[in-house]
Amino acid sequence: MTTDPPARWLTDHADLLPPEGVALDVACGRGRHALWLAAHGFRVDAFDRDPEAVAAVAVEAAARGLAIDARVVDLESGAQALPADTFDVIVVVHYLHRPLFPALTAALRVGGVLVYETFTRAQARRGKPTNPAFLLESGELPRLVAPLEILAQREGTFDGRDVAAVVACRRAVSHGP
Repeated sequence: MTTDPPARWLTDHADLLPPEGVALDVACGRGRHALWLAAHGFRVDAFDRDPEAVAAVAVEAAARGLAIDARVVDLESGAQALPADTFDVIVVVHYLHRPLFPALTAALRVGGVLVYETFTRAQARRGKPTNPAFLLESGELPRLVAPLEILAQREGTFDGRDVAAVVACRRAVSHGP
C-alpha cells in the first residue's frame, strides 16, 4: 500500500515537536500521519472509526516495522474518552468535532504539542466539505485550542484549500509566587 504524504503543516513544523514520545493520530484514515510519526521515532496510537482504514494502517505499520497501535475508535460517540496526560504529540488533520477539544487538550502531557489543521467555512465554495458542523468559523481554531500556547498558526487559502491550522503546546500551569 502506498500512502499519501503527510500534511505539509505537520512536516513543516517538525522542529516544534518533541524529539520522541507517544503520539496520537486522530481520525487517522489510512495512516499517513501515524506512519510519518512512527518513522520519526514516536510510538503512535492511530484512531479512526473506519475498520477498513484501521486494518490498512496496521498492515502497513507491520510491513514497515513501525510501532503503531491502530484501533477502531469513534471519538464522537462519547463512549471512548482520551486518557489524560498521555500524549507528547496529537495530530488532527481534516477532521472537526468541536466537543472533542477539551479531551484533546487534557490528553496532552505538559510540553506536549497539538498539530491541528482543518477546513474553514470558505472551503464550502470550493466543494466538500460543505456541512457547517465540519467547517471552522473565521478565527475559531485558536479559541478551540485554548488554553494551549499557540506556537504557529495560519488561516486562509493554502494549496487550493481553505484551512485554519495551529501548532499549540500545553505548558505547565503557573500557580504564582
